Amino acid sequence: MIKEELIQLNEKFENEIKGAQDAKQLNEIKVKIFGKMGALTILSKSMRDVSAEERPTIGALINHVRNNLEEKISQKEDAFKQEELMKKLDNEKVDITEPSKGFEVGALHPISRVIDKLTDICVEMGFSVVEGPEVETDYYNFEAMNIPKNHPSRDMQDTFFITENTLLRSQTSAVQAREMEKRKPPFKIVCPGKTYRNESDSTHSPIFHQLEGLVVDEKISMADLKAMLTTLMKRLYGDDTTIRFRPSFFPFTEPSIEVDVSCPNCHGKGCSTCKGTGMLELLGAGIVNPKVLEMSGIDSKKYSGFAFGFGLDRVAMILNGITNIRNFYKNDVRFLKQMR
Repeated sequence: MIKEELIQLNEKFENEIKGAQDAKQLNEIKVKIFGKMGALTILSKSMRDVSAEERPTIGALINHVRNNLEEKISQKEDAFKQEELMKKLDNEKVDITEPSKGFEVGALHPISRVIDKLTDICVEMGFSVVEGPEVETDYYNFEAMNIPKNHPSRDMQDTFFITENTLLRSQTSAVQAREMEKRKPPFKIVCPGKTYRNESDSTHSPIFHQLEGLVVDEKISMADLKAMLTTLMKRLYGDDTTIRFRPSFFPFTEPSIEVDVSCPNCHGKGCSTCKGTGMLELLGAGIVNPKVLEMSGIDSKKYSGFAFGFGLDRVAMILNGITNIRNFYKNDVRFLKQMR
């Protein structure tokens, strides 16, 4: 009796599976066969009424019917999936002869471009690139640079203090102080990075970028500094660049100089960028103060050095003809598109 029912069930559902029109209908058939109240489930439960002699034969037949119907359902599911894929391919095919809609090319931010350009030049001249923390201690930012507490030059920088001895670094010179403690001369390093001061107008921002360089070796002189900066300026702005050195004062260098270059926009003739002077003040530099070397554990009688520092935002403004430093930080898409 059960044997005949199993044979009829197998034949009936083979035909239903074959005639299923879609995945939903096929799933309904699957439930009718294998669900809690499915036909095969109910027949399987009636095995307890089968005699011990017939049980192996009927059990094998139930397994055969189950495996057969599962295979038929699986084949039909694959057929539906293939059919659906072919429909998608037909509907979503791309006409490769149709003209392209075009795409926009991105570009590096002008500050990033200047950092890359200057560090590449310095690396070619034998410098190593180093970095340091932006949240700095008063010691490394000021005292290790020969700017003790209550020193007048601290008034030149409106610093963001977090605690009495912790601050947002106001100059990347702090990295130089850290590196002098770790390194043994001779060495040549440059340290690009963000710095912070409480300033804000068309040419100053509370956050800005610097690149500072330091060379420590035996018998370093002002002649070495001037030769290196002349090469650097010409590599940056062109071989026709004129360089002018003026005496200045910085607590961490002695003697100190300011460096001017001929305006790259008007080539020294005078324009709005250089305010008609033909020259642009670009960076400060000098021979490292022996006190700074000694505080870092370097013998100032044996070694000397020179240091220099750029305001990278100013360099980027000059190179790109930008008149307002705020444009670097507004993320105005119209401005950024011009940088491509």
